[in-house]
Amino acid sequence: MKYLKFLPIFLLFSCSNNSEDDLTEPTSLAAITTYNNDVRAIINANCINCHGATPIPGTSLSLDTYVKVRDAVLNNNLLGRISLPEGNSLLMPQSGQRLPQNTIDKINDWNSDGLLE
Repeated sequence: MKYLKFLPIFLLFSCSNNSEDDLTEPTSLAAITTYNNDVRAIINANCINCHGATPIPGTSLSLDTYVKVRDAVLNNNLLGRISLPEGNSLLMPQSGQRLPQNTIDKINDWNSDGLLE
């Protein structure tokens, strides 16, 4: 009988959780932004008219492949150019209308996630 009064205390301590990490779900692969799943459609809809395989006169940068877009992020300030305020003459696309912030955020996420294909 004296063992039964210690049983609830034992159960209380044996079921405790010492880490909040154990309660969080790991990042799923679906949450990672990739070129093929997320960015290619943005580029095709907003950039490829001027920055296709043969860029139109006045543009020197093609964005028709994963490698070229990745290199534009790494070496040609693509993120900076699409993030400028409206009215800035360097804003891309040059239509003068800035991409929606959630679209810019998606490309930033791709960069943060490692520019995966």
